[in-house]
Amino acid sequence: MNDIKTTTSASPQTPARQDRSSYSDAALTPPVDVFEDATGITLLADLPGVSRDKLDLQIEAGTLTIEAESALAVPEGLQSSHTEVGLARFRRVFTLSKELDTDKVSAQLSNGVLTLRIPKAERAQPRRIEVKAA
Repeated sequence: MNDIKTTTSASPQTPARQDRSSYSDAALTPPVDVFEDATGITLLADLPGVSRDKLDLQIEAGTLTIEAESALAVPEGLQSSHTEVGLARFRRVFTLSKELDTDKVSAQLSNGVLTLRIPKAERAQPRRIEVKAA
C-alpha cells in the first residue's frame, strides 16, 4: 500500500516519570486499521469515549491529523480508585499520497470508532480501455 504513511510521535512516559507540563501535552496514539481498494482508502480509528465535538480532523499539505479528547467522566457521587488510562487525548498523523482526493474525504464517528473514507483521484483510479475492432 503506497497511499498512506503513518507518523507517530514518541510514546508518552508514565506520569510518575514526567513533569506535569509535558504530561498535559502528551497524547495516546489510537490504533488505526487502513483498507485500500481500487477506488480509495478507508481508515478505522479507535477513539473510545470521544464525542463529535471533541474530535478535530485536518488535512493540510498532504498530511492528515486526527486529534481528539475523550469525555469519560466519573459518575456523580462516585470517586475513581483506579484508572487504567488516565490520559484523555489522542493524536495520530498520516502522510497521504498525491493519488488521494483530499477534497472528497468523508468522516463518521460511531460507538468510539472513526471511519474516514478518502477516495483516489480520478486520474489514479483504474479504468477500462475499450478496444475497437478494425
